[in-house]
Amino acid sequence: MTVTLPAGFEAAGIAAGLKRSGALDLAVVVNRGPSHAAAAVFTSNRAKANPVIWSQQVIQDGVASAIVLNSGGANCFTGPEGFQVTHRTAEAAASALGVSAGDVLVCSTGLIGEQLDGEVVEEGVLSAVDRLGADGGEDAARAIMTTDTTPKTAVVQVDGWRIGGMAKGAGMLAPGLATMLVVLTTDADLPAAELDAALRQATRVTFDRLDSDGCMSTNDQVTLMASGASGVVPDAATFTEALTTACRDLALQLQADAEGASHDIAIEVVGAVSEDDAVEVARSVARNNLFKAAIFGNDPNWGRVLAAIGTTKAPFDPYLVDVSMNGVRVCHAGRPDQPRELVDLAPRATHVLIELHAGEASATIWTNDLTHDYVHENSAYAS
Repeated sequence: MTVTLPAGFEAAGIAAGLKRSGALDLAVVVNRGPSHAAAAVFTSNRAKANPVIWSQQVIQDGVASAIVLNSGGANCFTGPEGFQVTHRTAEAAASALGVSAGDVLVCSTGLIGEQLDGEVVEEGVLSAVDRLGADGGEDAARAIMTTDTTPKTAVVQVDGWRIGGMAKGAGMLAPGLATMLVVLTTDADLPAAELDAALRQATRVTFDRLDSDGCMSTNDQVTLMASGASGVVPDAATFTEALTTACRDLALQLQADAEGASHDIAIEVVGAVSEDDAVEVARSVARNNLFKAAIFGNDPNWGRVLAAIGTTKAPFDPYLVDVSMNGVRVCHAGRPDQPRELVDLAPRATHVLIELHAGEASATIWTNDLTHDYVHENSAYAS
């Protein structure tokens, strides 16, 4: 039941008519309480979509009663008219639910620069509210899909309380506090400040570590809402661990559905001076198109790994670095080691281990290969 598994939540997903295909394209998730504490993190892209601008204001008081999400249009770079559509969306939901528009978050996803029809959106919101139910989580997860081939959902159950989640994303997967559109719900009873701290910690090591194509969206938002309906107050560490588990599950589902990808690549860096250094080194490889193209061709070209990490400012000696691919150490101390022919890159799962021998810190970045299908899909997306 995804986001409706925790007590106190209802959801719906409907076809409002925003997608030419007639597929589901508008979702509503409602927190029935008794608590309405919430937290959210947003893209750090300076080019922010209208719903991001709206939701950043809504979340400032740590309260949210509902969230409305539409696919079929990003509502970004659409001028004052686009912001009015976002405002109208929140007002429609608020009126139908009997809550304040200032407590309704809004998310949009789709093409940038295309105006949404405010009347169609408003009618869709009212229709979705009429269909709210505890069994609406699956439809809501489908309604937020764009180029996704499958809905992404996750649940975590702990003694007496639960977390549910849904996500969309298959392209423009790169970090900026959040990645793509994600809604997380819990019936744990926690104040907004604790939710915010847990969410930022969880996204830091999950969604922020997903770097599929190096392209940061204008619409990224991860929202966490707590109903308190379980009456259980978990300690911060336990809740953060459970939330991180849910976020990691969703992040890996996003990676697995990345546009056109044929390999899911985990780039693990160990022996770094700091965690930030490990992230920088791993990300330099994740964003290297030569490396990604080599993996697509099942070519264990470890020289591209060393060339990529040499562009970073992280402290290490490039001539002490070891590189392993799918368990075969192909480079030792900056020199050839095992024959690259021993590396099997046929499986979709690909693990690259980079040992810097400079410290004790480590980090993993998840990415994908660069394929013909990725180029085709993104060259044809607008049409």
